[in-house]
Amino acid sequence: MAPRIWLIAGPTASGKSALALRLAEATGAEIVGADSMQLYADLRQLTARPSPKDEARRPHHLFGTVDAADAWSVGRWLRAAHEALAAIAARGRPAVVVGGTGLYFRALTRGLAEAPEIPPEVRRQTAADYDALGHDAFRDRLAGADRAAAARIEVNDRQRLSRAWEVFAATGRPLTAWQADNALALPAGAWSAIALEPPREALYARCDARLAAMLETGVLDEVAAFAARGLDPALPLMKAVGFRELAAHLRGEASLLDALAAAQQQTRNYAKRQTTWMRGQMAGWPRLTEIDPEGQWGQFLALNPALTP
Repeated sequence: MAPRIWLIAGPTASGKSALALRLAEATGAEIVGADSMQLYADLRQLTARPSPKDEARRPHHLFGTVDAADAWSVGRWLRAAHEALAAIAARGRPAVVVGGTGLYFRALTRGLAEAPEIPPEVRRQTAADYDALGHDAFRDRLAGADRAAAARIEVNDRQRLSRAWEVFAATGRPLTAWQADNALALPAGAWSAIALEPPREALYARCDARLAAMLETGVLDEVAAFAARGLDPALPLMKAVGFRELAAHLRGEASLLDALAAAQQQTRNYAKRQTTWMRGQMAGWPRLTEIDPEGQWGQFLALNPALTP
């Protein structure tokens, strides 16, 4: 039987990294990151990446391993995660996948259908065809190439109808076939999962306190160094929560108190979006509702009694 894989998802500041480390130490597991910001080498503090001391306690993978100038897609992370999990399994160890990026978990558990890039000329021709044919005739044409896609796509969903036709026009294969070929999901039964959903007010208070504490440990220096790189604003890490607000302070555009308050608000908003996403996409995952580490661990053990000493 293959070594076990645990998945731990949760909003920012919910305690998931500490829980993952405790589980890894209790089981001899290695930890794999599922966080689209902690993946990058820059902004360790601002993204709340595990500290060097914590990383030394158990092997960590996909934390701080990518330069911020190299934008990773969900698919690229998924392939890297599979490589890490395969290597961990080859060592005979369990794995703990932990993070707050819901799309990573969805790809890992449901797969990710990837089709080739669509040439710009195909996109332009598809848009022109849609305008010329109209919705119904365009759908009928798609049905001749990909009946399943034409049947499942909602009425007047131009974007998805166009995408399905573009894939067929560019590759000669229906989008449905590309999706069926996807084999990147973890096998059913190979993993178990939990999601952290602590009380909202307690979570928000922890978000605020953590960001305030970062000011005492040099986060402004970290932000300044990263801003000095002059990277493309469209890169993923440039959108790290709190970066824009703290960088504005460093440019003299906001007081430190105003920048902190704005960054705290953005962090709370982000935690809310993560929680909402989990409720919709991870509805079947068991929940840990405590925010205290001991309470979380007790709830986790109740769900996994085999781990109880």
